[in-house]
Amino acid sequence: MIDKSLYEAPEGLESLTAGDEPDIEIEVVDPEEMSIKIGDLEIKMGGEDDDFDENLAEVLDGDVIQGIVSDLLEDYEDDVSSRKDWMQTYVDGLELLGMKIEERAEPWVGACGVYHPLLSEALVKFQAEVMMSTFPAAGPVKTQIIGKETQEKKDAATRVQDDMNYELTDVMTEFRPEHERMLWGLGLSGNAFKKVYFDPSLDRQTSIFVPAEDIVVPYGASDIETSPRVTHVMRKTENDLRKLQVAGFYMDIELGDPQNNLDDIEKKIAEKMGFRATSDDRYKILEMNVNLDLEGYEHEDEDGEPTGIALPYVVTIEKGSQKCLAIRRNWRPEDKKYQKRQHYVHYGYVPGFGFYCFGLIHLVGAFAKSGTSILRQLVDAGTLSNLPGGFKTRGLRTKGDDTPIGPGEWRDVDVPSGAIKDNIMALPYKEPSQVLAQLLDKIVEEGRRFASAADVQVADMSANSPVGTTLAILERSLKVMTAVQARIHYSFKQELGLLRDIIRDYTPDEYDYQPEEGEKSAKKSDYDLVDVIPVSDPNAATMAQKIVQYQAVIQLSQQAPDIYDLPQLHRQMLDVLGIKNASKLVPLEDDEKPKDPVTENMNMLKDKPLKAFMTQDHDAHIMVHQSFLQDPNIAQTLAQNPKANQMMAAMQAHIAEHLGFHYRQEIEKQMGVTLPSPEDDLPPEMEAELSKLIAQASKQLLEENKSEAQQKKSQELAQDPLIQMQQKDLQLKEQEVQTKAQKVQIDAQAKQQSLANESTRIANQKEIDMARIQADLQKNQQRESNQQTMERLRIGVDAAKTAAQLAAQNRKGNQ
Repeated sequence: MIDKSLYEAPEGLESLTAGDEPDIEIEVVDPEEMSIKIGDLEIKMGGEDDDFDENLAEVLDGDVIQGIVSDLLEDYEDDVSSRKDWMQTYVDGLELLGMKIEERAEPWVGACGVYHPLLSEALVKFQAEVMMSTFPAAGPVKTQIIGKETQEKKDAATRVQDDMNYELTDVMTEFRPEHERMLWGLGLSGNAFKKVYFDPSLDRQTSIFVPAEDIVVPYGASDIETSPRVTHVMRKTENDLRKLQVAGFYMDIELGDPQNNLDDIEKKIAEKMGFRATSDDRYKILEMNVNLDLEGYEHEDEDGEPTGIALPYVVTIEKGSQKCLAIRRNWRPEDKKYQKRQHYVHYGYVPGFGFYCFGLIHLVGAFAKSGTSILRQLVDAGTLSNLPGGFKTRGLRTKGDDTPIGPGEWRDVDVPSGAIKDNIMALPYKEPSQVLAQLLDKIVEEGRRFASAADVQVADMSANSPVGTTLAILERSLKVMTAVQARIHYSFKQELGLLRDIIRDYTPDEYDYQPEEGEKSAKKSDYDLVDVIPVSDPNAATMAQKIVQYQAVIQLSQQAPDIYDLPQLHRQMLDVLGIKNASKLVPLEDDEKPKDPVTENMNMLKDKPLKAFMTQDHDAHIMVHQSFLQDPNIAQTLAQNPKANQMMAAMQAHIAEHLGFHYRQEIEKQMGVTLPSPEDDLPPEMEAELSKLIAQASKQLLEENKSEAQQKKSQELAQDPLIQMQQKDLQLKEQEVQTKAQKVQIDAQAKQQSLANESTRIANQKEIDMARIQADLQKNQQRESNQQTMERLRIGVDAAKTAAQLAAQNRKGNQ
């Protein structure tokens, strides 16, 4: 009976208890792991999740592992065979370095065995030039801000740069030696590799050089990032291998004694370097970065179905015993795309037709071989000329037999007959040929020019030669080396990127204290704000080329100094020359930090540069600076300074800079938003819309400033006694004017009333006249109407009378 559960109830369990009880399924996977299913809810008890970094070789079936090892070893042998010709050329070229002093017995014992140093000279110069360019004393890293530049990012960039340079120069003590070895191998074979990883035994990041012969890729691979298989051939002593087994990094299995017999190529390499070896008492470990589709660890789609896609793994095999030591995942746990993690960086000298690049052995090896042959002939010819041989008669006897005769030495000779000259005949040896000497010089010159190892004869140039001419000659002479530098710069950036990621992952998120000198000064979030790049310049191979470039710019700046940032130009020139504390010799505005106004005034007196910052209280700064300039003591001191005008101009410019920032803040207050940074590049459409809003805000600000200025002016005037008396006089005058104005107003009102009365009278008169006229018109109309009526009556009467008369006449006629 369980009185109290060990774990809280899973979410949703209460809902399952309500209503109908679902079926309970209990599955026991092993005695330490059990799964309980209640409907759609699954509860797992016991057991542990798979460790992402676990060694899968310890859990996979032995037959499966043996099959993987057999297939990978077969692929490895095919990869080695595919690069056999390249390796043979590389091995044969090692002899031309002359690292081994050769005692020759042909054509006679003691013949010249010297090697011409053409290849070694080109290699040493290449290593020295690139080393000075990529690894200066201050460190090989500089930073580049990602996205919009802010003060926070600038500070983070400085911390990251200092931190990484400290790590690479002081903490990683092997980094510089490994880098120099890498450059030697790169120039020689044309290929070199760096392996970047976190070393648990050192508890820090590390970057080691891997020779080209120890990195094997399949034929047809274009680069190391996309190669389906990369094999790192490692050699470990029995003690080193045992340490890794005890630490759990490799499987703790019996490997037997090392069986690392050297192959033909390895024997030749050892022989060319002056060693005699047929076997190696170390284990030969093959660390293979491959893609595998392991049973039980398949790639699945969203529905949980296997897709058949092979995932990246690192398989480690001991070649002698053909046993697998480790199989580990080679992608990040959070990466859902299963991208292969990169641990190797490929440095190339001159790219060729395939994966492997060409080096000085391939480019000038033939020149070095020809030069060596001709040089030996010249030395042998000189030897034969100085110590000639010949024939003598059998009967001629000399004291001391055939030992050479020393200077001033005389020996007795027994002559059988005749003179001595008749018994001795010297062979006709000639002096060293001038033609061969000239041919040697020609071959060496062509080889040096092709390898970009020739010295530019700057002394032969005229002192008055334009800088552009000198620059053109340098660029033509160093064009090949400049291209090689650009490739190294690209690969070095990749290496620094891998180191940056490891350092970031093991850097604290925040600091709750101020780091002391020698401790990590950057935090994890700083590395996310910036990118790291090499300090080398991919556009210039040597310091001389860089100096000539800057000299050309300085000459141009003298023609138009107003359009150049001369302090920045001279600062970069000092950095190229490697001058220490260049920031103190030529200070720049970007080096300045926000300072209080008093410190800025002091810097002005010292003729130091002044810089305003957007976050400062510009009103306070302007007030302090203006008060400083108006101080009579300061003015008297400045009057005696010969640089007074220059200092005053600098202060006025500084005040103007504060004023500009202040105006910007006022515009932002009017708009209610923060304006983009002045360094931001705005799209034309956004700039047009923003300009309209700024125009409205500036108009409103202008009105407010005018009103404020008027109020201040009124307040200032009100405080002056003379102005107050004048204001009283003005008030009296204003009262008189007001009285006169009132009187004028009353007179005007009277006149207006009189005019109104007159207007009323005229209007009444007009009405009377109109009424009279209308009455007269009515009378006339009535009279005319009466007359017309009377006329009609008269006519009617006359008609009646006429009718009566006619009637009477008719009666009389009838009678």
